[in-house]
Order: sequence, then structure tokens, then C-alpha cells
Amino acid sequence: MKKIKYIIKTLLLFSVLSVLFAQNETPPIGSEPKNFNLPPSQTFNLDNGLSVTTVQFGNIPKVTIQIKIRVGNLNEGENEIWLADLTGDLLTEGTEKYSAEQIAEKAAEMGGEVNVSTGLDQTTITGSVLSEFVPDLISLLAEITQRPTFNEKSIDRIKKDLLRSLSIQKSQPQNIANESFSKAIYGDHPYGRMYPTEEMINGFDRAKVVDFYTNNFGAKRTHIFVSGVFNEDEVNNSIKNNFSTWKEGNDIFINVPETKAQKDLIIIDRKDAPQSTLYLGLPVIDPSDPNYIKLSVTNTLLGGYFSSRITTNIREDKGYTYSPRSQISSRYRSAYYLQVADVSTDVTAAALKEIFYEINHLQDEAPTEEELNGVKNYIAGIFVLQNSSPNAIINQLNYVDLHNLNNDYLNTYVKQIYSVTPEEIKETASKYLKDKEMTLVIVGDEAKVKKQLSEYGELKFIE
Repeated sequence: MKKIKYIIKTLLLFSVLSVLFAQNETPPIGSEPKNFNLPPSQTFNLDNGLSVTTVQFGNIPKVTIQIKIRVGNLNEGENEIWLADLTGDLLTEGTEKYSAEQIAEKAAEMGGEVNVSTGLDQTTITGSVLSEFVPDLISLLAEITQRPTFNEKSIDRIKKDLLRSLSIQKSQPQNIANESFSKAIYGDHPYGRMYPTEEMINGFDRAKVVDFYTNNFGAKRTHIFVSGVFNEDEVNNSIKNNFSTWKEGNDIFINVPETKAQKDLIIIDRKDAPQSTLYLGLPVIDPSDPNYIKLSVTNTLLGGYFSSRITTNIREDKGYTYSPRSQISSRYRSAYYLQVADVSTDVTAAALKEIFYEINHLQDEAPTEEELNGVKNYIAGIFVLQNSSPNAIINQLNYVDLHNLNNDYLNTYVKQIYSVTPEEIKETASKYLKDKEMTLVIVGDEAKVKKQLSEYGELKFIE
């Protein structure tokens, strides 16, 4: 109850801060920073190489289990884009013991559900149930993970779903820009291959799915996270009983891309488009670098939250766009800085001018302590709120595990945020956000846009 009251009070505090930010008023200076204290966790390994981390969290009798397997789009071949997605979607479509309907029913009977998601580096199988059913959930997840049947009817149906999704995504300007930007940053590396062709998807069959599963799924690539209220011995014994006989499989596949920041201006024509979609950025350091937190704070100040400089400039002051944003997008040993905005066609160049102005201004002049403190308060507050559920705790633990960060990373995160100085922000912007090395992708009306962009160098046009 005390934790719930604390969360409610914190949410109310940030609601007030949001109102103040929206009015362009200076946020109040926070009290002395308090580090987030991660509840004690236990980690052990099975003989087949599978890792397990458990952490008791909260008072509600529920448990979340995430099975993180180091297989994703990174593991796909050049002609296998989205094969990892198809394989992941099929895991809950039937096993040796249960049909898809029975899997859903069993999870519902436990007061929860089971989901599978596929990313660039990992496939995640998640289940959340009432605490009393944790051994049953572990048994069900083991069946899904180790004994999927990949039946033909499900493959045909999911392939049709993927084709529909491909058609929708390829029609949206932000996805079009993102595809071109990723290709420019990562080239032929799997990170640079966002979308398959229809022919690729149509060519997927059960043999390819089974082959992908066999080569990439196994205990050595798997880490099970358990968080919530549960009996430690019961959980550990259940995991050992259900996963100790799983095949070891191959070692984790490491394929770190070689990236190079380069000035590139790419225009993708959308005739008569009322807006231009802007994607601009460059490769930067990844979370394993000691300067990554400084870069994260720098990004937030520039364009990473509602009262950031770029947002205030091109949304509030100029009215060029509704929802600009910037981010540091990271994967294993690789990351990039990205600023995104949808602006009116006639102010495409004007919006770019203001974005680059804010980047250059931060490189030339350090922010005030007052402005930086507002950013720190925001980041620290969001971090605490994000760690208020078992699922969120697991996500943080997985982040640390994926990027091989030290064990104190989470407990010292708030302290590190508050230790960043204005001068370090200026130095970080100068070192990593070099505007003359940024790739710029514009999706918009080529005829109207190119007249505005003469000062930005040679243009590349993509049909």
C-alpha cells in the first residue's frame, strides 16, 4: 500500500511538472537525488548453459516470467527478412501437447496470458499469472519454447498477416524514412534490412522455419527472468525440472556492424505530400561506453522530451510540427542518434535550419544549471516510474545483461544522471552530435522540397 501511495504521489508530481513545462516555466529544483535500489536478485545457471535470474518484487500475488532468447532479426540471412518474426509468432500456435486454443485457455485459467515478441537481438516469451500458478506457467512456457510444431495451416495464415503488415508499413512515410535511414547507417548488415519483399514472405515454408528454429533456439542463448511474489525454491526447482534437458544449441551469435558517420541527403518522393518527414542522425556510442549516460542526458535536453530545446523551438515557437522527438536507439554494441519530425512541406528547410541551430548552439554554449536540473529531474523521475512493476524490473535486468553492464548500473543510475555537468553536456554534443556528419532522409514532395535544400549539399533521390 505504501508503494502504491508513493507511485500515485510521484505521478501527481510529474503531472504538475508537465503543466509547468507546457507553460515554458522553469521547473522547480528537486531535492537531493535518491538512487533507485534494485531488490536483491538471485542468478544461477543450468548445466546446459541456460541462465536464470529471480527477483522478489511487490506485494501483489502475481508473477511475471520472461524467457529472453538471443535470436532475432540479426540472425536472418539476406533473403530471410522477417523469418525470425514468423518463427516467433508460431511458438504459441501449437506444441506437441497443446493446440493454440489450449495454450490460451491454460494461461487464462491461471489468471494471465502468454505473449511472444521478436526484436533485432532477442525473442521474448512472456507470461504473467497469479503466484499460485507459477509452476504451471513454467511448465507451459517450457512446452512453448522447446516443443513447437510449426503446423502448415498456421504458417499460411501468419504469412498472410505479415504480407498485410508489410503493405501497411511500407505505405507510411515514417516507416519509409526509417528504412532508408537504417540502410544508410548499417548498409547490408541485418540491422539495415527492415522490410522483406512479398516474394521473400511467400517463399517461407515449414522447412525454413524449422531450420531457423533448430539453428538459433537453445539453452545457451536463453536467460529466464522471474519477478513478483513467489516461493524461491519452488520456482528454481520447476525451472530445473522443465528446462535442464533442453538442448544446448549454438553459442550466442555476435555480429557487430561497422558503421561510419557520413553526410548524406536522401529525398524520397511523395508527390503532393502536405508534409515532409525528416529523419536525421548518425552512429554514436552504445550503452557499454562510459559516456553513454552523458549522451542520453544530452539527447533528452535537445529533443527527448516535451520541453526539450528542439521541441520548444519548432513546435511551440514556430509551429512547424506537432510532435518532433529525438532518441538514442541502441542494440548490442551499436547505437545511433535520431531526430524525427513531420513538418509542413513549405517549411522543410526552415525546420532543418532550426534543428541544426539547436545542435550547434549546445555545442557552442553549455546549458545553465537550472535548465539541466529540470532535465535531470525528468529523467530520474521517469526512471523510478519505469521500475514500478515486475515486468519493468525484468526489462531493466535484461538491459544490463544484454549490454554486459556492471552489477551496480541500476543502483547508481540516478546518481550518474545527477553527476552530469553543463560543461559535459556541451562537450558531449560537440564530440558525438556532429551535424556535418549526419545522414538526412526526407520523405516528401520532391519538386517542392529540393528547391529549399540547396545549402545542404548534393541530393540523392529515391523512387
